[in-house]
Amino acid sequence: MKQRLTPLAIGVLAPVALALLIGAVVIALTGGNVSTAYSALWTGAFGEAYQRSETIVRAVPLLFTGLAVAVAFRAGIWNIGAEGQLLVGALAVAAVARVGETWPAWALIPLCLTAAVVSGSLWSAIAAFLKIRRQVPEVISTIMLNFLAINLVGALIHGPMMKKSGYYPETEPLPLAAVLPRLFPPNRIHAGVLIAVLAAVLAGVWLFRTVHGYRVRMVGINAQAARSAGFPTTRIVWQVFLLSGALAGLCGGVELMSVTNTLSPSFSPGWGYTAIAVALLGGLQPAGVALAALLFGALDAGAAAMESQAGVSHVVVEVIQGVIILAVAIRAALAWRAAPET
Repeated sequence: MKQRLTPLAIGVLAPVALALLIGAVVIALTGGNVSTAYSALWTGAFGEAYQRSETIVRAVPLLFTGLAVAVAFRAGIWNIGAEGQLLVGALAVAAVARVGETWPAWALIPLCLTAAVVSGSLWSAIAAFLKIRRQVPEVISTIMLNFLAINLVGALIHGPMMKKSGYYPETEPLPLAAVLPRLFPPNRIHAGVLIAVLAAVLAGVWLFRTVHGYRVRMVGINAQAARSAGFPTTRIVWQVFLLSGALAGLCGGVELMSVTNTLSPSFSPGWGYTAIAVALLGGLQPAGVALAALLFGALDAGAAAMESQAGVSHVVVEVIQGVIILAVAIRAALAWRAAPET
């Protein structure tokens, strides 16, 4: 067990340590105090109950999308489309909430969450169809679907779904019956946190404790060998595409129903793309993905405190995140080149 954990720990800690080191160099070169800046970053992320709650809230969308990417990558499916899938999930929630604005919470909340899951799955199914029936690489199709989703959301919130009063393009706020409750007000920790944790636990059990999860992993390791062993590889690919899209769609739905309450062009800061680094940094394991999401959430939450308390621009945090992403990408590329051809 120790021999298995050590490479994973090194693979996680090395990119983070490198990023923090380069961040320290940037802080020093710009005239800042490294210890003061990092102390403020830590305080802003974990100092008090409110700061810790903000870290958790910011980690939730990365956990959902990180799981979506990890599940797909485990099956050898390079799903780059979590960004589009989460936007479609949020759009579906906004539409359902608008139609059912007079419905009670016990009916509207489950319906909204279901709409997010189904819409994300259906959006992902387009890429699945193109891959299986037309041999279109999913990297290309999912990226194209991201742009299509962005433009679809933009067209609708600038048009028929735009808020009636006001000039900023956004949807009407969700009715209170569609809003997920906060668990510890006034902190922003919401019921979506529990959904995200449950999703991570179920994903871990499914991937590593079930026969179907084993088959998914075998397809990812060697699809040809899995097919020769009698595994229904085409069906598995379909299922993984749908599950990955469902998790990403759920991300958009939960975020809309718990944090923003309105859908706007700036709804996602790029969670679907950051999720790739989160998934890889977490070793494509749900527990590791959760820790990686928490790390990125902490960096995001602590950036403002570092700027206000230490006078160091929040851009330094973006540099740190960028270095982590680059280091993880390089590590993944080297591992891919070193792997035997299947």
